[in-house]
Amino acid sequence: MSSTSPYTPIDEIDAIISQTRTNYKSSPPTSYQQRLKNLKALKAMLENHTEDFNNAMIADLRQNKLLCMSEISGSMHEIDWQIANLKRNMQVKSVHSTSVFSFPGSCEIVPEPLGLALIISPWNYPLTLVFKPLAGAIAAGNAVIVKPSEISANCTKLFAELIPKYLDQTHFRIITGAADETTQILKSQFDYIFYTGNPFVAKIIAKAAAEYLTPVTLELGGKSPCYIDESASWSVMLKRLTWGKMLNCSQTCVTPDYILVKRSVRDRLVQDLKKELHTFYGDNPQENPDYSRIISDRHCKRLQSLIEEVKDCVVHGGQVDLTDKYVAPTILLNPPLDAKVMQEEIFGPILPIIAVDDENEAIEFVNAREKPLALYVFSTHKSIVDKFIAKTSSGGFCSNDVAVHVVVPQLPFGGVGNSGMGAYNGDYTFNTFSHLKSVVRKQNWMDSALRYPPYTDRGIQLLNFLNKIPPPNFGKIFRMMMPVGAIAIAWWYFGQMQH
Repeated sequence: MSSTSPYTPIDEIDAIISQTRTNYKSSPPTSYQQRLKNLKALKAMLENHTEDFNNAMIADLRQNKLLCMSEISGSMHEIDWQIANLKRNMQVKSVHSTSVFSFPGSCEIVPEPLGLALIISPWNYPLTLVFKPLAGAIAAGNAVIVKPSEISANCTKLFAELIPKYLDQTHFRIITGAADETTQILKSQFDYIFYTGNPFVAKIIAKAAAEYLTPVTLELGGKSPCYIDESASWSVMLKRLTWGKMLNCSQTCVTPDYILVKRSVRDRLVQDLKKELHTFYGDNPQENPDYSRIISDRHCKRLQSLIEEVKDCVVHGGQVDLTDKYVAPTILLNPPLDAKVMQEEIFGPILPIIAVDDENEAIEFVNAREKPLALYVFSTHKSIVDKFIAKTSSGGFCSNDVAVHVVVPQLPFGGVGNSGMGAYNGDYTFNTFSHLKSVVRKQNWMDSALRYPPYTDRGIQLLNFLNKIPPPNFGKIFRMMMPVGAIAIAWWYFGQMQH
């Protein structure tokens, strides 16, 4: 598959963004029918070109069957979720006020579109990290500029061909390119920016967004730790850990970056991980169709340098083939903490293992570093799992598994601190691209003089007393009275029949 695709000319970028904003202001796609039509068009794009997207992912990352399937199904699931829940999410939500100042009246939350959104997606999951935020932005009624990664060139080329065919170019445009084109994009004003990538670029985006006070979601990754103690369900732990670490050749933002293992089972873990890697990928992972490749020569060389710096710590793997963009599954035992492999997000199939005395030392180790995107604990002791949840901070958390929290639509996925801000998945994606407007509808049949000057001590005392008494929840009272009313009507009706 050819990956050559011309970038959007820089001198056309401003006009594309400006025209899209103008189109949105004059005819925003905010009705239920418009949103549904656009979501169905997005779904048709994916359904009609599943094989094309699979081929593009294989060409870019040599994705295995599971990864290709999960990219397609994960994208489709998000689109289907937005379609199925569109009416509910668009509904005005009534809330009961506990403020005396809103009485008499009603309060509600009105979700409204933000306007023109920018989605900047990465190369490691080139489908889901376009389709998922795009589906939420469309469902929320926004116009969207999509900027996919130039590194996953085949997927980006396909998006550049298909988005204009399936989505209305009045409100949905794609801009392709690299750093120069992205820099030009960020000079324009947006109403929301959704970025998935690394902290270095995120800071550039945040500075550009601050110029216009534009809100952002930044999903950034980081060094996600994994703690293992002797109580772990060993055979299950080995499978889940190996799968999660080697998924997409570990080019996954929530992959376990390093292991903190209880010292008493360190050697056992190392030996058993070697066996599990052999079970997964055989004698030569380079020839195994289930083992992916590193995205580019540059990233491959970066991983090679990480291994070279700590080559004395390599206890398994370590082989690199730059021509094939192959890095072998590699295990490092107790690398120096000041080595780059323990300072930078690895984003590759290199697994450092650090021995600790107990969970307290592991928690101290985690808390001495930036907050990770995910944290994993393999232990059957609920008290230890609860201790990690209570005493550490991370974007997400899994006990006795890795990465699966990302695919639960009922859970928000996002980072905290250096691993990002904002969240998405299911309803959270819709809310991310919406402004939840607070509305109070006041009635005129009563107007207390206490709120107006002149103020007296007695009046202030009375107002303070009233503030402590929540106004009546008429909706709740009505719902409680309905059964009573129904019984009274039935009593009266049957009494009439007897007469």
